[in-house]
Amino acid sequence: MRICKETQGKAGNPMTGLCIYTYPLIGNRPTNTMKRREFALRASSLIAASAAWILPAAGARAQNQIGGFKAGEDFLELETRAPVSAPAPQIEVVEFFSYGCSHCRRFEPIFKKWEAALLKDVAVRSEHIAFGPDFEPLQRIFYTLEIMERLDLQMKVFDAIQSDKKRLDKPDVLLPWIAEQGVDRAKFEQTYKSFGVGTKARRAVQLQDAYQLQGTPAIGVAGRYYIDAGKLGRGFERMLKIVDALIENERKRA
Repeated sequence: MRICKETQGKAGNPMTGLCIYTYPLIGNRPTNTMKRREFALRASSLIAASAAWILPAAGARAQNQIGGFKAGEDFLELETRAPVSAPAPQIEVVEFFSYGCSHCRRFEPIFKKWEAALLKDVAVRSEHIAFGPDFEPLQRIFYTLEIMERLDLQMKVFDAIQSDKKRLDKPDVLLPWIAEQGVDRAKFEQTYKSFGVGTKARRAVQLQDAYQLQGTPAIGVAGRYYIDAGKLGRGFERMLKIVDALIENERKRA
């Protein structure tokens, strides 16, 4: 189970930061994604490497300015649009996270508070990322809880993994724990192992590739824009202000 150890952000400021994943990747991932990370790993220091990861990726445009925020500096504008699930005229916002990401744990309540204040024309969903096969058990926990409509346990999962050091990626630990939370163990296990959950996990990887994900927490907007809490967003609150500007820009497109 991967717990992110390499981060960007200001020391001592818990409201900023990005978990960077440099582990072996799943399947046939895009070569430009691998090359960006290989280049970063050859940099002379973690600071230099972090900067390299956050430079605009190949296929991202850097000339536009939206709401006072600059493409290439504050967010990335994708040249090839990522898939969206929300029907027009809704504006889709995708939160990318991992249960193993300490920054995601701190960001989650901030994101949920922000989400609650959105207008009805914004459709929000979350996707659990995977940068290697050992992320899949955590993905399966999230998508199982989503299908069972038990995402009220989201923070408990974060806490169990990160504070209590429970190996919820192991079924012999996960299933007794999930039963302790008042969830039907047999139904959870059946859903966890289902083809539908596996499909959701695979589609999440395809979407993170389409957005050229570089770390977590991160947000995709309307299949057009990528923003994270590292060198782009520079903190959770600022990242959400940029997302607000991108949403407003999409309203003007309609």
